[in-house]
Amino acid sequence: MLFWIVAAAMTAAVVLLIVPPLLRKPEGAAEERAAYDLEVYRDQLGELERDQGRGLISEAQAAAARAEIGRRMLAIADRGKGPAKDGAKSKEPAARAPRSAMALAALLAVLLPLGTLAVYGKLGRPELPAQPLASRNLDHERGGPPKNVLAAMDKLKAQLAETPDDPQGWAILGQAYAKMGRLPEAADALGKAVALAGDDLELLGSYGEVLISANGGTVPDEARKTFDRVLAKDPKEPRARFYAALARFQAGDTKDALERWSALLAESHADAPWVPIVRTQIAEAAKALNLDPAKVTPEPLPAQQQPPVAQNQGQNQGQGQAQGQSEGEDQQQMIRGMVDGLAARLEANPDDVDGWLRLSRSYGVLGESAKAIEAARKARERAPQRPDVLVAYASALLSAEPRSSKPGPMPEEAVASLRQALAAEPDNRDALWLLGLNAAGIGQTAEATDLWSRLLAQFKPEEPEYTLIRARLESLKAGG
Repeated sequence: MLFWIVAAAMTAAVVLLIVPPLLRKPEGAAEERAAYDLEVYRDQLGELERDQGRGLISEAQAAAARAEIGRRMLAIADRGKGPAKDGAKSKEPAARAPRSAMALAALLAVLLPLGTLAVYGKLGRPELPAQPLASRNLDHERGGPPKNVLAAMDKLKAQLAETPDDPQGWAILGQAYAKMGRLPEAADALGKAVALAGDDLELLGSYGEVLISANGGTVPDEARKTFDRVLAKDPKEPRARFYAALARFQAGDTKDALERWSALLAESHADAPWVPIVRTQIAEAAKALNLDPAKVTPEPLPAQQQPPVAQNQGQNQGQGQAQGQSEGEDQQQMIRGMVDGLAARLEANPDDVDGWLRLSRSYGVLGESAKAIEAARKARERAPQRPDVLVAYASALLSAEPRSSKPGPMPEEAVASLRQALAAEPDNRDALWLLGLNAAGIGQTAEATDLWSRLLAQFKPEEPEYTLIRARLESLKAGG
């Protein structure tokens, strides 16, 4: 009963807050407006006298303007006297609110209580007993694991404390931590399982993925070594091949990464779930090496066909679908796991500039250009003077541009960001190269030659970059 009394009181309070202003008509509004207008006209008369005194207008013009202003002032005065002529009859309507406002007030006074009661009658549960905070499962309400799962994990940890040489137990605990998003603990548990199980390829792969996710999408040295161990046992394992190439790419060995991804794509069937992401990564590496992605991207093998045996068709099809679903889930977990984990950490710690850069690169790998640009923009907002951040933002903008065989001007925002990076760091290689490409694309040969000459001076003649830049300079001189 107490609940209904409080609810009725709150509803009445809301009605009293909303309805009275609708029934009240503002007083003195017309008089205030008239007084304001009269003050304006008085100022105009004063200005008119000053203009005539300075000789800006003639006496005839001043007299005409003065007469017009006086006529308007008399009209205002007449309007102000109008209501008084009607005596008491005119005062009574002035105190009333408009009929529309009165109707709205009556409607709200009825609908608010009835509407509230109707909504609560459908959605509310007045018969539900009170739930003290101590008796509620807050972790479950917040989307966390149920209490029985946590209890099972506590029991498993107690068993592992007694028998720490159980690799299967550590593997189960690590996978549970990974699903809960507790990546450092997952990496620790899976690391112990790997140390005990030796060369279990599936376990090694899971351990490497968790290490990458825990490191914000960047392949740490331990993960690289883990995937190299997998490849030593199974050189064709696709997950290990992908991540081994990604480790080289992030370490700056773009050529080796491109060769690894190209080999993986050439040996994969066209319907393999990792083919799209490998294509995207090849294009990214090719662009970094100033190569045409179409020329360096091999064609995958033909899609796998179902076995023609009729009696096994249903069974094989079910197995193929299950395997494809499993591989698709692995691929989704492989890519999305590290990206979503990094994005979540950046929401909690938005000042991590390097984290925003990693997230931008990750979105670029996924082909999500808009998200890559947004992540790079957040990095630039937090470090607007860092040359690498400015170059990364420009690169994200350029990646979103449609590919064209004809050179042309880069987006103005990207060019401005690159020039700002070059002003902060005059020897920035990326800025020199990209601004040179832009200058060459719009026919500014002298600027392109200057930029690329400065870039060429930073390399030795035996380095491949020297040969590439030298060839581009010679092409500029020849008019190409």
